[in-house]
Amino acid sequence: MKLKTPDIDRRTLLIGGGAGVGLLVAWAVWPRDYGSALAVRPGEGAFGHYVKIGTDGRVTVAVSQVETGQGIWTALPQIVADELGAAWESVAVEPAPSSPVYSNPLAQAAGWLEVVGPARAKQLIDSGELRITAGSTSVRAFERPLREAAATARAMLCEAAAAQWRVAAAECDTEGGFVVHEGKRLPFGQVAAAAADVSPPETPILRAGPGRLIGQPLARLDLPAKSDGSFRLGADVRVPGLMYASLRRAPPGGRLTGHDAGAARRFTGARLVSGDDWLAAIAPSWWLAEQAVEAANARFEGPEGADGNGAVQGILTRALDTGDAQVLFEQGDYQTAAGRVNPLSADYGAAPGLHQGLETLTATARFTGDRLEVWAPTQAPELSRRVAAAAGGVQLSETTLYPLPVGDQSGRALEPDAVPIAVALAREAQRPVQLIFSRAQNVRQDRPRAPMLARLSALPSPTGGIAAWKMRLVGSDGTRATMGRLLGGSPDGYGPTSLQGALPPYAVPHVLVEGVPVDLPVPTAYLRGEEHAATCFFTESFVDEMARAAGAEPLAFRMGMLGGNTRLARAISTAAAIGGWDGGGQGSSMGLACLSAYGSHIGLLAVATASPTQQVEVSRLVAAVDCGRVVNAGLVRQQIEGGLIAGLAQATGRAPEFHFGMAVPSNLQLPRLDRTPAIEIELLPSREPAGGVSGLGFAVVAAAVGNALAAALGKRLRRLPFNPMSAA
Repeated sequence: MKLKTPDIDRRTLLIGGGAGVGLLVAWAVWPRDYGSALAVRPGEGAFGHYVKIGTDGRVTVAVSQVETGQGIWTALPQIVADELGAAWESVAVEPAPSSPVYSNPLAQAAGWLEVVGPARAKQLIDSGELRITAGSTSVRAFERPLREAAATARAMLCEAAAAQWRVAAAECDTEGGFVVHEGKRLPFGQVAAAAADVSPPETPILRAGPGRLIGQPLARLDLPAKSDGSFRLGADVRVPGLMYASLRRAPPGGRLTGHDAGAARRFTGARLVSGDDWLAAIAPSWWLAEQAVEAANARFEGPEGADGNGAVQGILTRALDTGDAQVLFEQGDYQTAAGRVNPLSADYGAAPGLHQGLETLTATARFTGDRLEVWAPTQAPELSRRVAAAAGGVQLSETTLYPLPVGDQSGRALEPDAVPIAVALAREAQRPVQLIFSRAQNVRQDRPRAPMLARLSALPSPTGGIAAWKMRLVGSDGTRATMGRLLGGSPDGYGPTSLQGALPPYAVPHVLVEGVPVDLPVPTAYLRGEEHAATCFFTESFVDEMARAAGAEPLAFRMGMLGGNTRLARAISTAAAIGGWDGGGQGSSMGLACLSAYGSHIGLLAVATASPTQQVEVSRLVAAVDCGRVVNAGLVRQQIEGGLIAGLAQATGRAPEFHFGMAVPSNLQLPRLDRTPAIEIELLPSREPAGGVSGLGFAVVAAAVGNALAAALGKRLRRLPFNPMSAA
């Protein structure tokens, strides 16, 4: 049934389709209303854009956010099931279709639209292209709309059942997939059709008090498919007549200058296809394609002056010393407060951080007449669809993109680098083509988190704590760069995301944060934890230095300045208590750090030292997390644990090498099981709105480990990744 919704109410819409069709409640998220985007099968009723209920009682939740391993295909359905009163064992999930209603409503608050002007921002909002999974926004963005949609449907189901029982609807409720009243029960499937003629409430009433399913560590809905191998990732797509492709690509800003076509001809069934900056081979198998493109020995020309790591470090160092800075944040008057006193000062740095994902870039494309279909793991489906349409010379309305789950938790799938090349190959071959980047090519084409240097200065307060604080930050904003490329804006300079972690979460009267923008020969990008992962390390390490310089115990020093952030104070004090904090003095190997980000708060205690071979050894991590209303305790623990391990790999691995703007291929730097520390996580109960957690552990772990190493080694390591053999 095709639905049109002219002149509709801005909050709710009820469409009755007659007996057997069921109930449809369209609840627009942002910023306008549309008819239901969901397709229904016989025996299903659609509840707006998110929920379908079958006559068998099955509740299917359409999830607009992409599953990247964070468990969003479980968390968002759990929100609906709790508010609706559904039985968890009857809940299923499916990816939401293409529709403007699924734009991420936190896009503006997250600062993503700062790279474009007002006209482009409005276009992006109206077109629905802001369907983006990033920045730990999914639960924060969609919890309220999902609860309101489910509450509306629940009220209408109760109204329909009450009419059948001839009782007051206010006396009815839902539980376990039934409408209930004084011992009477009607399954959802039996009342959905009747509810289609019920007027929806103007203001849905959300459930009060503790949820029935909310907070419980319910089993992931994608776990059975992952367990039996039926969970489909990008490389698992199979369509009739499929060919496979592998490629070689030029350095950033480079071009293809030649290749050996004759050497590739000896691989029967393979053919070469080239673009301005890439060469690919198409063959009946990926391995045959890889062998052919390797034999072709592609030759590229790249921009000059982008070779080696020294160029990047030199640019950053010169900018730190002499670059023109812009004020990113100012509170009070740092210059007057500091006066002529020489404050404590230290320089910190963080090397570029590569995406350490298991899945390499991939996309599958197929033309059928004038229609184009693309299957791709992407965190920005609508933007990727537009890229695909442009690459294929096809109308956007004739382009379908199927967003697949992402096998890379680090954020690499935000940018659709494989999509336009796969489309070009499919058009050239006149057959479906699946492009898969080799591991080496995936690393070479990676855009890392931006390298950064920071000069921190602070003046102690006569009464304890910090009187004045200054950070001079040099580098670039990887999140801003990615959004600039994605949204068609300017990624230059600094924006709201640049301040992530750079502002101390403490009560400091005078604060000044300056940014020195630089042009780097290495393109940078969004990475899980974003700029927090570097700036939190700078901030929390320097606070630790301030405490020790003042002869103060680091926890007490922090607590004395956290009166205005009681949730963070509770988090770090809880982590310290559970971890058996010993004060971090001489002979200790413990360190503390804390962070407020994504609407959540985390305190972390780390136990770390260096081995006789000068390798960093982390034996224990204890985290206390206040992330507001917890949807699924199991998912929160998984995300904190996973973030801690991924962040630890970035902090203790090797800094990547770059040549001509490309990273030199290396193995994944993830800790083995025997080198993974014991991890303990305490979730602090809270009545505050749900916060994000995906990037929380990733961002804070380097600071806690660095502070532990300072206690254990007696010297401060001010560069990431850590090198215990470096000078203090």
